[in-house]
Formats: sequence, C-alpha cells, structure tokens
Amino acid sequence: MSFTQSFLSEAQAILARLDTAGIERLATALAAVRDGGGRLFILGVGGSAGHAGHAVNDFRKLCGFEAYAPTDNVSELTARTNDEGWETTFAGFLHGSRIRAGDGLLVFSVGGGDKARNISANIVAAIDVARAVGATVTGIVGRDGGYTAQAGDAVVVIPPLYPDHVTPHTEGLCAVVWHLLVSHPALKTMPTKWEQAAR
Repeated sequence: MSFTQSFLSEAQAILARLDTAGIERLATALAAVRDGGGRLFILGVGGSAGHAGHAVNDFRKLCGFEAYAPTDNVSELTARTNDEGWETTFAGFLHGSRIRAGDGLLVFSVGGGDKARNISANIVAAIDVARAVGATVTGIVGRDGGYTAQAGDAVVVIPPLYPDHVTPHTEGLCAVVWHLLVSHPALKTMPTKWEQAAR
C-alpha cells in the first residue's frame, strides 16, 4: 500500500469513528449562541489560526453569526505578545471585546491546551475568561481534547487512532467538521454560491 493509500485509509477510519451525536450537540450549542444574540470567537494557533480565519468567514456569511478570530488582527496579536506575553493574546482580545454570557468560544486545537504543562497557554487563558463570564465553550480538538474538552460545553474530539499522524488528521478533519457545521440545517441560513448557481 502506498503512503497516499494508507493516509486516506486512516482518514476514512477516523471519519467512521467520529462522534456524530457530539457533532449534533456542537451544532445545537452554536445555534443557541447565535439565536440568543451572542457573538462567536474562534481561536486557533498555527495551522488552526488559518482555519479560524476561514471559519469566521463561513460562520458569518453562511450562518449569520457575528464572528471574530483574534489571529486575524496581526497588529493587535503581536502587540499583545510583545507587551504582555503570548499567554495573554486571546484573553486580552476577549476582554477588549467585552465578552459576556451568551457569547461563544469555538476552539480549534490539536491538543486542546494543557494548563499543568503550559501548552497552548493562550487558549487555556481564553477558556478561563469565557467560563468566568458564563460564555459557551465549544471546540474541535484532537488527542484527548486537553483543557478544551475538560472545560467545554460541547467539544468534538477527532479520534487519535494513528499516533504518527495525529496533527495532520486533526487539522484536516477539523475543516471537514466545521464545513459540516456551516452546512447543518440548524446553522446554515444562506446558500453557497456554486450550489445556488447549479440550480
């Protein structure tokens, strides 16, 4: 079997093991945020930061959310990193946005953050800020889900079936899950261009 065949076979096996009921709970939790007038803050680091910016577009355009990704504002992100430290970057953004009960966090992360080992400390701090004000914490994460899964209200864990490929499968399938969400009838309010054009 070639590497390509093996990798795609792994992805298929992981997709078959996704918690579909958990994805439905995530869709319901996100719909409650939007329908209650809350804002959605999408957080990610590294490749997940790129996902966050893309997902903000989809949730705003297709689902009618007021949504933001702190990493889309590179000036604020780097100023907070330089002046206050990396771990404050997301929490500071949330404080500046006056996060409140009714708002939501959507975390994209391979590990989900680890408070004890100081891994993805900015995600951990942001979750603590959200919890303190009663905002909804959701996520799509890998491995055991880390701090996001421990503290979250509705979190989907991409099953870590293949230890050598946890990161690429988590990040790749995170995109599949969030595209499922923005296509979900509980969330989608606008048609996508090419499907509309085909009609």
